[in-house]
Amino acid sequence: MTVLSRATAPGSPAEHRAPTVTELRLSAYKSHRGAVFPLGPVTLFSGASGSGKSSVLHMYEALARLGGGAALGAVFPDAAGCVPERAGPDRQGRRGFRIGCTVDGPVGPVRLDLAVQAEPELRIVGERLTCDGQTLLTTALVDPGRSTVQAAWHTAGTVPVTRAPLPDDRLGTALLPLRVAGTTAGQLRVLAAAEQVVVALRSVFACDPQPSRMREPVAMGDARLRRGCDNLAEVLRRTHTQCTKRHARLAAMARSGCAGPVEALTVEELADGKVRALLGRGGALRATPLGRLGDGELRYLALALVLLTGPGVLAMDTVAEVPSAMQALTVLADGFDRSLDGTQTRELAALAAAICADGHIRLVGTVADGAYTRGADGVTVVDLGP
Repeated sequence: MTVLSRATAPGSPAEHRAPTVTELRLSAYKSHRGAVFPLGPVTLFSGASGSGKSSVLHMYEALARLGGGAALGAVFPDAAGCVPERAGPDRQGRRGFRIGCTVDGPVGPVRLDLAVQAEPELRIVGERLTCDGQTLLTTALVDPGRSTVQAAWHTAGTVPVTRAPLPDDRLGTALLPLRVAGTTAGQLRVLAAAEQVVVALRSVFACDPQPSRMREPVAMGDARLRRGCDNLAEVLRRTHTQCTKRHARLAAMARSGCAGPVEALTVEELADGKVRALLGRGGALRATPLGRLGDGELRYLALALVLLTGPGVLAMDTVAEVPSAMQALTVLADGFDRSLDGTQTRELAALAAAICADGHIRLVGTVADGAYTRGADGVTVVDLGP
């Protein structure tokens, strides 16, 4: 692994203090062993097919779903495929994988590490939450015949540690607010660390624009952008009427990355109650429906729209109990440069760097070719090799 360029280092004073994932650890996961990846405001993983760059994003999204309370089986339907190649079973026939992350925020860097058994039965067999070298939560599989793990969390009261069973198919850190009373300084510390991790993990939007589903007019009323961006036209109608400054910036991006003259990015309401998006060409030229654009142009516009909006416009489960000012959205974009030409990739990377500089949005993506983003100010490119 080679870091080609580096933005502001995670944990630096200039970085926003909203909870953010600043490091991913793939200790034993698919093709990765002992891999540690620091994350900046914009981090792009580069490499050829099979280099493991998509695995990094898949692991990040898996942690995000676990942080949101999803069951282990729903997050890892093919858990055996996550076990590193050539990893043999132990004497009990067990095989698994190990992943983790670090979340920086108001309480400082908090580490979360998971050991997951994939075979013969899927379960979390070990979880550790630490902050400043102090262990705040540990879980361990004590009785394989039960669907629970033995958990112990820091109390620092008359009883230094509290022990209780937790389900083996859920992230224990996400369950702590339901189990910890918060009556001692130690318990409050545990709750603060757990909340920091959960807020960061839940503040994720995985985006994979599908041009084939973005070409037709869409029904009005669903104005939250979905993962595949198939309702792009309706979201553009919303930004056109409610977010004029951001919409103008998106139109400027269209001028930079779409073929031919572009004067405006508009929407048209059709007689059947649907809406379609148009590129205004200006003068005597007719407007071009977005459905006539190439795959690269559609992906380019969709990713630009994601970066220029936020949780209120994206179809994601927001952390409603935490003020938006205390959250930092992370966009996951596997195939950030898929179908894009060099100019589009450079323009999109520059937009990401500018948007992410204020700390409210972060981007983690993959690119097949890091040449167009290498050296870009504010962008970290991690080369995973062939």
